[in-house]
Amino acid sequence: MRPYFLLDTCILSEPVMRRPNADVMARILEHRHEVATAVPAWHEITYGCRRLPPSRKRTLIEDYLAATASSGLPILPYDTAAATWHAAERARLERAGALPSFVDGQIAAVAHSNDLVLVTRNVTDFQKFAGLRVENWFEPSES
Repeated sequence: MRPYFLLDTCILSEPVMRRPNADVMARILEHRHEVATAVPAWHEITYGCRRLPPSRKRTLIEDYLAATASSGLPILPYDTAAATWHAAERARLERAGALPSFVDGQIAAVAHSNDLVLVTRNVTDFQKFAGLRVENWFEPSES
């Protein structure tokens, strides 16, 4: 099955939170065959893990990352199409005085260039990108 949703870092990391959000966990399970993530989101969660001192929490996250990678979760690249869209959006947003973080732009670009819905808790970080579809799974589903 082709992915329909691209998970932002905050969604990708939800399963290893102390108290995972039940709505998010239910949606991840419901759409487990329709989700992917982006290389920049994978970098963010891996970098966050590597910054932790050796601990039970770090081991839990390392195990989660290994299991996630081996589960076949598609990790989509920041490729030429994504970089081209990102550059155009960055220039447009800069002219408008609203420049989001570079990595958010990369994640948005991967979602847009693959025609995926970006799933995030941080909707305001992504709402200024033109033509980007965004959902917040931290809000209860209407279905």
